[in-house]
Amino acid sequence: MNALRFNRSAAVFGTGHRENEVAHLGSPLREQRRLADGKAVADLSSVSVLSLTGPDRLNWLNTLTTQKIDTLTAGQSSETLVLSPTGHIEHWLKLYEDGETLWLLSETDPAEAIAFLESMKFMMRIELTDRSSDFQCLGVIGEPPASLPAAFVFDDPWPNIGAGSATYAAVDAELDVSAQQATPSPGHPGHLVDMRIAVVPVGELLDWDPAADGVEVVGRDAFEALRIEAWRPGPADADHKALVGELDVLRSAVHLAKGCYRGQEAVARVHNLGQPPRRLVFLHLDGSAHTLPEPGSPIYAEVRGAQRAVGAVTSAAVHWELGPIALALIKRSLPVDAELMVATSVTEADESGEEAEERIAANAEVIVTPTRTREAPPRIPRNPAVDPRRLPGAR
Repeated sequence: MNALRFNRSAAVFGTGHRENEVAHLGSPLREQRRLADGKAVADLSSVSVLSLTGPDRLNWLNTLTTQKIDTLTAGQSSETLVLSPTGHIEHWLKLYEDGETLWLLSETDPAEAIAFLESMKFMMRIELTDRSSDFQCLGVIGEPPASLPAAFVFDDPWPNIGAGSATYAAVDAELDVSAQQATPSPGHPGHLVDMRIAVVPVGELLDWDPAADGVEVVGRDAFEALRIEAWRPGPADADHKALVGELDVLRSAVHLAKGCYRGQEAVARVHNLGQPPRRLVFLHLDGSAHTLPEPGSPIYAEVRGAQRAVGAVTSAAVHWELGPIALALIKRSLPVDAELMVATSVTEADESGEEAEERIAANAEVIVTPTRTREAPPRIPRNPAVDPRRLPGAR
């Protein structure tokens, strides 16, 4: 049930798990402007709300996920990831601690995350409960309306670089993040978009009249466009192969010195010794064709004299000011000045029976740098006198 008051005759709803969530109400660009100006709330009713209670809640979740959670204090927001043993992102959780309960927000179906967490309870004194039927989420930019009866507000830490975290973003190349304290990123476009999620009891939301407070209700699409503008990756941008370094979420969701958790070795190995195979980019799309690529649409560039697939779109939107924009994952080795083409649709088969893709040009802005300096300590030269490979009889 969607407890918000809005013009249902004008609403266009989402699909899949967002079928009851408003995508837009007929004027997507106007809705974005209102939301960006702090004069609207966006329907995020598909976001699931979980509560984690019990005296062991912080220490327990700290041992299972990427972020340092055991030091959270009342009123603090954070985010964390559940990784596979090989370091791939499996679940993405936004967190809010109120002093008695740790609230978890999930933008995807939480069933698998709940099943994993329940399997790891053992003798810990915790209780995990799905409270999605009791609360509804609203997206806001800046402070929520004064009359909104929110139980709590998740204040997105993006794009600040958390204590013990790191940044892979090119705009942060001159920042010193060695100190064990949160570091702002003044050159990051995310600082222009103060994204928050208000979590409201359904019963109280039913009685709330947005119009009486001069507030407009807008769709999820408006919030998504501003998210993309802020270079803010989310679950939509993480496929089954996604690594934290590819998306630059070490800055907000990973603590590099907190101790062991599932997938920690893979994160440390890439951070200290390697490079992620892909990197997140921000795309300005050619709007002359009046088409927008779907998530998963392939991206092409000239490689070794031929047009080859080099990545895929992960999120796309038409922004009220920037026009068609997208986030995408491309091969790390692709030159930053490569000319990109994005597939938008498949045309009818030609005489040969083969289908052809329609493609539009795209200009990429670097988010994750392809030439990050690795953190490994210097190699110690071998001493020939004790190198066993140089001993007599060694092969």
